[in-house]
Amino acid sequence: MRMLRSLLASLALLLAGGVTLSAATDRFQAFTTESARRLAVRQHPAEIPDVALQLQSGANIRFADFRGKWLLVDFIYTRCPTYCRALGGEFAQLQDRLAGPLAHGKLQLLSISFDPNHDTPRQLAAYLQRSRDRGAGWFASRPVEADALERLERAFGITVIPDGAGGYTHNAAIHLVDPRGRLVAIFDADDPRLAGRVLLQNVDR
Repeated sequence: MRMLRSLLASLALLLAGGVTLSAATDRFQAFTTESARRLAVRQHPAEIPDVALQLQSGANIRFADFRGKWLLVDFIYTRCPTYCRALGGEFAQLQDRLAGPLAHGKLQLLSISFDPNHDTPRQLAAYLQRSRDRGAGWFASRPVEADALERLERAFGITVIPDGAGGYTHNAAIHLVDPRGRLVAIFDADDPRLAGRVLLQNVDR
């Protein structure tokens, strides 16, 4: 009888733990901060603030100027030797894969630097050139307002931590913003094909 009571108590604890874990992870769908961020965006699209950006050409533009287009957005800094270099190559691939929507003005690729003090228009232009930019449909930019970077990082859920050696530790992903200016999906940085496929499914709707 004592053994049975112990077994029933253990089962009750396991059940309680499972209920708690299910609630904490949204029915086991979100086990990490990154997966939770992606799930939250799918369920509740995030409005992107209308901040000012300076492009690689030196021209200024506001985020609201992209309304009416789909956007694929990544966050980079031009001195990055790893993730950002890979993201640049993947955006160049997306230029090829999404040439039609880009040519018809339905889509824009946008790289945003989180190192705006260093990443001048000249540095941004050099980054595009190193990434083999095809010459159309891809802007590299930096925030120009005092609080713009913080507002963008908060809206997109970007984490950027100085590494103490002049670089940054950061999450890398491809973000999909709809024509209403809302963040609606986040894709792995190393799978541009999925981002391209989802965009092609939605661009003519």
